[in-house]
Amino acid sequence: MDPVVIIGSGLAGYNVARELRKLDANVPIVVISRDHAGFYSKPMLSNALAGKKTAATLVMKAADKIGAEINAQVRAHSAVERIDVQARAVVLANGEVLPYRDLVLALGADPIRLPLQGNAADTVLSVNDLDDFAHFAQALDSGADGQPVKRVVILGAGLIGCEFANDLLHRDIAPTVLDLADRALVRLLPEAASQRLQSHLEAGGARFRFGVALQSVDRAAHGGLKVTLTDGSTLDTDLVLSAIGLRPRTSLADQAGLRINRGVVVDHHLATSAAHIYAVGDCAEVAGHNLPFVLPLMAQARALAATLAGTHTPVAYPAMPVVVKTPACPTVVCPPPMGAPGQWVVTSTDDALEARFTSASNPEQLLGFALQGKAVSQRQTLAALVPPVLLD
Repeated sequence: MDPVVIIGSGLAGYNVARELRKLDANVPIVVISRDHAGFYSKPMLSNALAGKKTAATLVMKAADKIGAEINAQVRAHSAVERIDVQARAVVLANGEVLPYRDLVLALGADPIRLPLQGNAADTVLSVNDLDDFAHFAQALDSGADGQPVKRVVILGAGLIGCEFANDLLHRDIAPTVLDLADRALVRLLPEAASQRLQSHLEAGGARFRFGVALQSVDRAAHGGLKVTLTDGSTLDTDLVLSAIGLRPRTSLADQAGLRINRGVVVDHHLATSAAHIYAVGDCAEVAGHNLPFVLPLMAQARALAATLAGTHTPVAYPAMPVVVKTPACPTVVCPPPMGAPGQWVVTSTDDALEARFTSASNPEQLLGFALQGKAVSQRQTLAALVPPVLLD
């Protein structure tokens, strides 16, 4: 019997394998990973410093252990060269041809790279996986002059940028966060919530510069780095961390002739444009939605596992609040649909903020919300009032 082959050993890939094994004890499962294939939670990377975690301690289970647990063959350090759709096989970089009954693409996403100038542009870091975090942690411990880093510039005041800014405060590092937008988390939060988050992070030592971007990174004569911004100003720093967003990995699917848009296009059953090939996680665009968060990923894993086990099951997305990992200002957001007509109504006190986005045509209809401080306790209550993101 040909196996179900899963390309990718992140949360998406391993959760499909786990859920499938619960439903089918016999189907062979092969997980192919280009790295060590250990199981860890990627969302923990942006608050690992506060928990004094290392790359080693973030690994919950090594490849051999999780492979035994789910009765799957885990192929670590194995790169996939191409997919042969007609033969229903994947071709590995070492020339091995591995046939599949069904193929699951859990390829993840890559950090967006800015075209920066300067003789130290290649030193800009991104943290997108465990190896990246190990490199980042090592760089924090020993900067360009061999001393622990005290100054960090973060590119991007979105979700990941703000989370890393909060986490760096636990290392007594005062980060400077740059963004072309005019405020933090501009795509997720109303203005009052953005300002509240910013002020709490600033109270801890973080700084924000809006309306500017990074232009060049150069080695400074006195050690460290000098960054030049698009407004002509400069900053001295020890390290630059880019957190401007992710781009779904689609090249492997594209080379195989699968339909690609922002991500690998799949239907409500997570099926791609080729028979017996599915996509989940950060690389998948599900009915127009590309949601790089844990809750949609888990919903995908459960639905696809049921389909692979013989019960065709469409994925459904209920309202899925996102917890922003900024303990300096506890924040939960359930963003309204992109472009939805409506307005934010904000109520705030010294220790809480509640923002409700209501429909322009029906002010009684809640389309999204943002909660901060003590108001985060209302997350489940309000989520029950928000329409589903995607119906099955």
